[in-house]
Amino acid sequence: MSDTEQVIADARAWLAQDPDPETRQELESLIVAAESGSAEAVADLHSRFDTRLAFGTAGLRGEIAAGPNRMNRVLVAQAAAGFARWLLEHAEGGTPSVVIGYDGRKNSDVFARDTAELMAGAGVRAVLLPRLLPTPVLAFAVRHLDVSAGVMVTASHNPPNDNGYKVYLGGADNGSQIVSPTDAEIAAHILEVAQGSVADLPRSEQYEVAGEDVERAYIDATAAVATTTAPRDAVSFAYTAMHGVGWRTAQAVFQAAGFAEPTVVVAQRDPDPAFPTVAFPNPEEPGAMDLAFATAREAGVDLIIANDPDADRLAVAIPDPASADGYRRLSGNEVGALLGWRAAELATATAGDAAPSGALACSVVSSPALAAVAAAYHLDFADTLTGFKWVSRAPGLIYGYEEALGYLVNPGTVRDKDGISAATALLDLVNTLAAEGRTLADQLDAFAERFGFFASDQISIRVTDLSRIGEIMSALRSAPPARLGEVAVERIDDLSDGFEGLPPSDVLRIRLADGSRVMVRPSGTEPKLKIYIDASSDDGTVAERRATATARVAALADAMRALTR
Repeated sequence: MSDTEQVIADARAWLAQDPDPETRQELESLIVAAESGSAEAVADLHSRFDTRLAFGTAGLRGEIAAGPNRMNRVLVAQAAAGFARWLLEHAEGGTPSVVIGYDGRKNSDVFARDTAELMAGAGVRAVLLPRLLPTPVLAFAVRHLDVSAGVMVTASHNPPNDNGYKVYLGGADNGSQIVSPTDAEIAAHILEVAQGSVADLPRSEQYEVAGEDVERAYIDATAAVATTTAPRDAVSFAYTAMHGVGWRTAQAVFQAAGFAEPTVVVAQRDPDPAFPTVAFPNPEEPGAMDLAFATAREAGVDLIIANDPDADRLAVAIPDPASADGYRRLSGNEVGALLGWRAAELATATAGDAAPSGALACSVVSSPALAAVAAAYHLDFADTLTGFKWVSRAPGLIYGYEEALGYLVNPGTVRDKDGISAATALLDLVNTLAAEGRTLADQLDAFAERFGFFASDQISIRVTDLSRIGEIMSALRSAPPARLGEVAVERIDDLSDGFEGLPPSDVLRIRLADGSRVMVRPSGTEPKLKIYIDASSDDGTVAERRATATARVAALADAMRALTR
C-alpha cells in the first residue's frame, strides 16, 4: 500500500467513528479530493493523520478539525476514556470522581458533555458544571467538591479556532494540574483506547450536573481576597472579558468585594467563539486591548482590567500621558512583583510579632524581582519550571506568578492561575493606595526605590517549520556565545537534564557578567521560540536605575536577535 493509499485508509477508519457532522463532511471532502489526485488534499491528510496531538502536562490543545492531529470529538472521546481508565486504575477504594468544566469556545460544551458521558459510562462519578464558566471556577471546584480529578475544556488565549483539554488532580495534588509522569501514564491509556473505535465505548447520561452553589462558593472565597479597610470603591476601572467567560463571575466578585462598578467593554463582554474584535484573543498581543483603551479613554477611568477568554490570566493597564493610547499595559513581571510585595506585606501583618512564613514562587523565566521581595521579608523563594502545574506545587506557597499574566494569590482555595482573584487582589491594592493619595505608578517607583529597578523583555520567534526551533536550541548548546553584545557570558545552565532540583526541561539560562540573565525555551503551546531577558539596577535614583536596567535589556535583545537569525 502506498503512503497515499495508507493515509486515505486511515482517514476512512477515522470517518467511520466520527460522530460530528461538521468534521465528517470536512473529512469526506478531503478524502474525495485526495482520491481524485489532489496533491494538496493528500498533504492535508498527512498533516492530520501522520501524527497526533500529544497528551502532556498541558493536556491537549490544537485547531478544531478532523483527524488525530486536531481537536475534535473523536480525539476528546479517546482522551476521556483513557483518563477514565487511569482514574479507575489509581482509585484507592471507592469510585473515582471527576468534575468537568467548559468555556465559550466552539465545541467546548460538546466536548464537556462527551467527557461526562464517557466518564459515567466507564464507571467514574462525573459532575458537569452547570454552564460555561471560567477555568478558575473549575480549578476551585476540584477541591470544593473533593473529587479525584477535574477536566477543563478550553484553549485559554489561543487563536479562535483552537480548543483544548486541561486535567487537574484532587487529593494529595490539591487541585493542581497534572505533571510528569502522570501525563505519560494517561497518554498510554489514551493510545490504548485509540486502537479501537470510540463508537464502541460505553456512554451513560447518568452524570450529575452541579448546582449554582459551586460558583457562589467561588465568588465568596474570591471576594474575601480583598482585605483593605480603606474605601473599596475609590478607584474607577474599565473591564474586558475579551469575548470570553469572565464577565458574569468577575462582576459578581467585584460586587461582593465592594469595588466600584466597572465600565465594561460591551463589544467584548459576552462569550463569542469567533472573537470578532480581536485577531488573537490574548491581552499580550498587539491590538488586543485597543477597544479597552478606547473605552477607558472615553470614561476617563483610573485603571483597566482585562481577563483572557477563560479568565485565568489578568492584564492591567494604567494611565500614561506619553502613550498614544492614553494607557500603558503593565508587563506580567510588573504586576507579579507588585502582587508579590502585597503578599509579603500580608504575611508579615498576619504573623504579628512572629517571623512571617511561607514561600513566594515564580517560573524560571519570570523576573528575579520576586526573589528580591522574598529575601527582604525573610520568606522562602522557589524557582519553578514554566507553567502553573509547577508554580502551584511550591512547598509552603503563599503567592506565585509567571510573566505570561498568570497569578496565584489565594492558594488555599485555587491551585492554578486565576485572573479573577488576581484582579481582586490588584483592585484591593489600588484602593489601598488611593486612600494614601498614591497610584500603581507610584507603587512601581516605590518598588524600584526599595528593591531596585527590574527591566524585562521577551522575544518570540514564530516558525512555520518546527524543526527550526530545535536547530536554534542545538546551535546554542553546541556553540554557546562567549559574549552577548558588550557583556561577557559567565555561564550557561542547561536544564535539559534537570538543574538544582528542577525537573528536566528544554530551557537554557544564560548568566552574564553584569548580573543580567537570558532564558531561551520553546513554547509549550505555540510554534515559536521564546527568549526572556532580565536586568536590574539598584544604583542611583529611580530614574537612573530605570535607564540603566532598560538599556541593558535593550542591548541584550539586539544581541539575541542577531544570534538567532
